[in-house]
Amino acid sequence: MFETTYNPDVLSCIANLSNDEVFTPPELANKMLDLLPQEIWKDPNATFLDPACKSGVFLREIAKRLIKGLESEYPDLQERLEHIYKKQIFGIAITELTSLLSRRSLYCSKYPNSRYSVVQFVEPQGRIDYRQLGHTWEGGRCKYCGVPKSVYDRKEGMESYAYEFIHLTNPEEVFKVKFDVIIGNPPYQMNDGGGNGSSAMPIYHHFINQAKKLNPRYLCMIIPAKWQSGGKGLDSFRDTMLHDHRIKEMVTYSDSRDCFQGVDIAGGVSYFLWQRDYEGLCESTFIENGEMMTSQRKLDEYSIYIASDKAIHVIRTIQQRASSYYDGIVRSRKPFGIGAGSESHKGDLKLRYRGGLTTVSSCEVTSGLEMVDQWKVIVSKAAAEHAGQSDKNGQRKMLTVIEVLPPRTVCSETYLVVDAFDSQREAENLADYLRTKFARYLIWQATPTQNISKSCFMFLPVVDLSKKPVDSDLYTYFGLDEASINEIEAKMKPILQVGDSGAN
Repeated sequence: MFETTYNPDVLSCIANLSNDEVFTPPELANKMLDLLPQEIWKDPNATFLDPACKSGVFLREIAKRLIKGLESEYPDLQERLEHIYKKQIFGIAITELTSLLSRRSLYCSKYPNSRYSVVQFVEPQGRIDYRQLGHTWEGGRCKYCGVPKSVYDRKEGMESYAYEFIHLTNPEEVFKVKFDVIIGNPPYQMNDGGGNGSSAMPIYHHFINQAKKLNPRYLCMIIPAKWQSGGKGLDSFRDTMLHDHRIKEMVTYSDSRDCFQGVDIAGGVSYFLWQRDYEGLCESTFIENGEMMTSQRKLDEYSIYIASDKAIHVIRTIQQRASSYYDGIVRSRKPFGIGAGSESHKGDLKLRYRGGLTTVSSCEVTSGLEMVDQWKVIVSKAAAEHAGQSDKNGQRKMLTVIEVLPPRTVCSETYLVVDAFDSQREAENLADYLRTKFARYLIWQATPTQNISKSCFMFLPVVDLSKKPVDSDLYTYFGLDEASINEIEAKMKPILQVGDSGAN
């Protein structure tokens, strides 16, 4: 066997593993498989594909269900296994190592043409394919996945992470099979060359888009939930998903550790069932702190997806009284055109930057000139918690800095300018508004990651700033019921001291 079969060095494979390979627990794989209609496990013609095999858990659990479901169709066990493994279950591995793991999980042998395999194949790969492809560079980036050539144009022998399924123009040519079910847990992200190597770009949406091109009857994948309201380069993908009424079920976990033990994915995770021949409402399930909420609703009610039914109720109630929102007021990135590291320590203007207070020359202010002599309310671009992750009491704070800058004081791009005023009183009242639990709760609903942007204020209504806003008055004015008030009070930490970035 070892003379006729390619036998790679497993230690070399392990060294090439990437940190985006989150392995799926069997319990989670089965929850996803439970979304499929039960009759499919008795269908000898149904075909299944995992286009991003890691441990092979999806294929193994599919096999177990088919072995039981097809017992009456194929009473002889070996005949049944031959049919299932050769005609119904297929996979595409993401690395060489995961191809070996997946074959071992499914066939009980890394090499299904060996005598140890539960089914004998002629090919050493069986029905789990792996090919080491290269990226196709156009304009310095891969035309398929978008990664930069400067990072992934690697020497021979190094893993390039040119995942086979999304680097083929015609993926149907791999097996030449029409698939009924495509299911899996694709790689989530790849280094995009920014932030001194710390910046990453999502790639999971490429797997979903490619799978849809194959037009299966059912598509089910688990991915980071941040796509629902944010994510780098995901605007088009999100819009397509939310307007696709073939998504029959959506399950969202606010804490990824409830799915993947010890794995903290900012914004949680979600999996969905897309059904080709379905058109209608989506059954939305949200799981938080062990509590499960389920409702039937349209995914495209808003431009982003709000997973929590409690939050949806709060937002809908507020919208009955609100006439405008702060996403139309908050200034865009670099409100004064000053970068995070461009402070000069001498000049005629004061500058609020990450390290504190310094000065900068007015000639360096290239935008927001009309605000220089006004009172400005700023907030930090970083949320207080990891993507709003709650503390042990289930609460979060959201904004680390809420400050009022006087005239002749500007800020770097580390901060967002929420609004600017000629009146100090209005500015201080806006700052107090942002300190309310009411305001921070609404900002949190549109904040999928640790970064706060202009769009995160899309649910925060503009209010009268002639007086200091307080939570009790806001609850009354917007007609929030007791359940909504309890939801906000339970989720948000208080910020008590004016100008203090801490919470009590």
